[in-house]
Amino acid sequence: MDEARTHRPPWERWAVRGALALVVVLFSAAVGLVTAHTQGSFGPHLADYAVTTDGTVTVDLGPLGTLEVASPLPVGLGAHVTVQEIPSSFTEVSDASTLESLSGDLQVYVQFFSGPQATVADVTQGILLDALRRAVGVLTAIVVVSWLVRLLLGATRRAEIARALEPHRGHVAVGTVLVLVVVAASTSSAAPAAPVADTRALSHVFDGTPLEGARVTGRLGGVIDTYGAKALAAYRTNQEFYERADASLVASWDQRAALEAATVPPRLEPAAPSAPATAPATAPPTGPGGPPTTTSPTQNPTPTPTTAPEDLVVALVVTDLHCNVGMARLLTSLAERADVDVVLDAGDTTMNGTAVEQYCVTTFARAVPDGVELVTSPGNHDSAQTSGEYAAAGARVLDGSVVEVDGLRILGDSDPNETRVGGGTASLGESLPDTATRLAETACDNEDGVDLLLVHTPEVGETTLDRGCAPAQVSGHLHRRYGPEQIGLGIRYISSSTAGATLGQPTIGPLRGDAELTLLRWDPATRLLVDYRIVTVRPDASALVGPAVPWPAVRTVPDEVPRVPGGPAPV
Repeated sequence: MDEARTHRPPWERWAVRGALALVVVLFSAAVGLVTAHTQGSFGPHLADYAVTTDGTVTVDLGPLGTLEVASPLPVGLGAHVTVQEIPSSFTEVSDASTLESLSGDLQVYVQFFSGPQATVADVTQGILLDALRRAVGVLTAIVVVSWLVRLLLGATRRAEIARALEPHRGHVAVGTVLVLVVVAASTSSAAPAAPVADTRALSHVFDGTPLEGARVTGRLGGVIDTYGAKALAAYRTNQEFYERADASLVASWDQRAALEAATVPPRLEPAAPSAPATAPATAPPTGPGGPPTTTSPTQNPTPTPTTAPEDLVVALVVTDLHCNVGMARLLTSLAERADVDVVLDAGDTTMNGTAVEQYCVTTFARAVPDGVELVTSPGNHDSAQTSGEYAAAGARVLDGSVVEVDGLRILGDSDPNETRVGGGTASLGESLPDTATRLAETACDNEDGVDLLLVHTPEVGETTLDRGCAPAQVSGHLHRRYGPEQIGLGIRYISSSTAGATLGQPTIGPLRGDAELTLLRWDPATRLLVDYRIVTVRPDASALVGPAVPWPAVRTVPDEVPRVPGGPAPV
């Protein structure tokens, strides 16, 4: 051992080692961050997101050109977004033809920018995870190489090198840091800057938005002048509609709460939109939340709950959301005001179960208030991929086993069919009757029992209800409300679409049909549902909170009740 190091105080040696370790860790983190990338959605397209060090967010639309805006990230960090699936044929036609080719994606872009926080959260998480993996890889490589060098040099040779470098420790330290910085910068995903001659300022389309002052290259500018204005107009219309609808929902809830607190006989007119509506007023519904779609047979009265009202478990039912993220804010408002314990999503949360719809499931998962469980039974328009993304965002995805939430035992599974817009419906390997039989056997064999069957297609629960192995079933799929009515030895409730889905109309943008949400209250003592309340949001942005209606009791010997067809409803 050399004399200089022998007489160096221990604290100094450990300080040097600690400083070196800190520099190596910071270097590894920097390399991991500036080389990180992930894949996510960008409107109707998949996109690659990469971190850059040029202080610019660049959206690369391939043959159409790029859009560039100053990055809001610190220390000169930016991002390069490479949007996939932009056909090169778009550049071979006029601006008007290009616009017409793209306009089919307009509503999807509107929904995407209506809930950008979900995509930002997904991309940020993906970037951080990739950066962490890369940083660990760099750190591991440095440690392995340093130990290999130590072994190859041996103790004697290391001591000789240390004596030779001792007078130059300061210079060596500074040089090492500079080398690491240069290496980190040279390995970054810095995007090449566009030629100055090909860059021009945007028109005033984006004035007053986060994209104000953005630049475009290539033929994209001509498309944005028209397409961007149209998209922004649709976006603003969409935002204004759901802001009014949310305000109407809050007003209607407060009105209903005041009426019930004063024990006034429940009669409630639809709450007017927060801004004057041009649509004519409609007559108040004759039933809770709207006219019933079927007539249920007379039922015995529901047993009186033995639990205090404040201790009942409150569930919020949504279904067939079909990527209408505009309804997310209303879901949040209702869940908070009703003091909901669990949100039950009866499936078809997406349109086509594709990777680009990740922002849909993330938006709905983030709309559920903190501390509230989210349970979903995936529908025929969902997929294993979107269900996995839903689970990653915090949802409990039913998989054929019983789950317990606040004492409520729930059984369900993914729909056995897969439906794709324009592609028809196909079985995923198990028929509807086979799925119905399997779930019935699970329910009947469960020692603790099942309190609620949550499935997407109503037909899937019929066998369980016929056998009396679950007292209640909640489902969706048909885009119309049926029941609650007795099927076999259980009560089935089919919820209408929470996206206002109607035949032949898109489910994104302002509502084209009534959207419904349902509140259920469950008594842990009797293990039965107590009542239900329907909340309706209408195409004129008005809202109606219906009264609490007693949940029907099951007759020992049921009358014959017509079965609702279980076939897929058009979206």
